[in-house]
Amino acid sequence: MTRILARAALLAATLLTGSLAALPAQAASCGNSASGFDAWLEDFKAQAQRAGISRSTINSALGNVSYDRKVISLDRNQHSFKLSLDDFMARRAPPSYIRKGKQVIQQNGRLLDSIERRYGVQKEILVAIWGMETGFGGNSGNMNVFKSLATLSYDCRRSDFFTEELMAALQIVDRGDMQASQMRGAWAGEIGQTQFLAKNYVRFAVDGDGDGRRDLIRSRADVLASTANFLAQKGWRPGAGYNPGQPNFSVLQEWNRATVYQQALALFASKMAN
Repeated sequence: MTRILARAALLAATLLTGSLAALPAQAASCGNSASGFDAWLEDFKAQAQRAGISRSTINSALGNVSYDRKVISLDRNQHSFKLSLDDFMARRAPPSYIRKGKQVIQQNGRLLDSIERRYGVQKEILVAIWGMETGFGGNSGNMNVFKSLATLSYDCRRSDFFTEELMAALQIVDRGDMQASQMRGAWAGEIGQTQFLAKNYVRFAVDGDGDGRRDLIRSRADVLASTANFLAQKGWRPGAGYNPGQPNFSVLQEWNRATVYQQALALFASKMAN
């Protein structure tokens, strides 16, 4: 009996060893300090190449990327969406922005009219997003998008979400819309004058100026047309209202999940339309 049990144990051990050998190597795990970042990054580079991203894109985008403690600190200290509507408006859509927004609508009338005809999104909503996100393009952020996204991808808090964003950012470069060195944005990897997430950039960015590229950092036409396309694809109803209780207010939730942001955006747009 003892011999039979010993042979069974040996067989089980052999089978287990064989099955482990047949498994692919484990991916480098996420981490909450810089210590494992380099190993994680090398694993991700291999994953990106298997997904079809060119070696040149991977090298240009990720070749000098390092762990960014500032990004982690900013991720852990987000407070603006806890403000009251009045306080949020004072910070993100003050009276000076309303005056500036009305001027922007006048100065870009032909472009905004053509976009509204094509996508059905009212011009004041596009300008409100533009103003609230970056002060009408004045402050799109100057942080290395790949450094930010790689840090957040490695970080355990939302690793899966940001790993998808990092892969999408590589796709933006790989398809020729931007060079890796041009990919500068906000601390969480938002890109361009209306702060597109990379996945949304890949899915919804359009060539508004006809130059064959989708440049949400430098092309005003691309920025506004892409923002309108996003809202249209999310169900925007041409000509319908966008204030709370009206048909298009729910679409604003697709742009930003914070209720105070949605309320402020609708109020900002309404003030510019009057």
